[in-house]
Amino acid sequence: MKPSKLSHAIGFDDFPFSRRHRGNVPIVGAVYAGVRLEGVLRGEIRRDGLNSTVTIARLVQQSKFNANLQLVFLQGIAMAGFNVVDIHQLAELLERPVLVVTRRMPDLEAIRDTLLSKVPGGKRKWALIERAGIPERVAGVYVQRAGLSLEQAEQAIRRFALHSNIPEPLRTAHLIAGGIATGQSRARP
Repeated sequence: MKPSKLSHAIGFDDFPFSRRHRGNVPIVGAVYAGVRLEGVLRGEIRRDGLNSTVTIARLVQQSKFNANLQLVFLQGIAMAGFNVVDIHQLAELLERPVLVVTRRMPDLEAIRDTLLSKVPGGKRKWALIERAGIPERVAGVYVQRAGLSLEQAEQAIRRFALHSNIPEPLRTAHLIAGGIATGQSRARP
């Protein structure tokens, strides 16, 4: 990937849901061509499940946007609670880089404790988080990455972060998910 030429990306975020919710949680992907919103993808993943990686891969591969996409952004490595994305497998399946972006450094110790003591399949999920690496601070956010260097990650964030430190595909996915789920978008990603 040549970030200076990077022009097409998708950002995924999950819909907000109540603590009591069980079952599937919708996810949304916002597709960008440069600074223009080009399209939206929607799917569902299991709350605290194991299907986020294959679902995201399928959504991208079956979309009309697949051929042009150069990068996948994720709003955190876990979606729908603790449905942890295997970013290395996703990058391999899609044959393009994956960049996880968070505003704050996650409390990895608390996540580890919760996964290992309360979440079915938690040991496997924690291994995926460990494999993704400790989040690195770059361009005002924290990232985990597969298929690109830290320098390339910084260039990609700066290229797509138009109105905040969060890349526009993620910011848009967050706004769409919140607006559809609750009737109006709220809070920043």
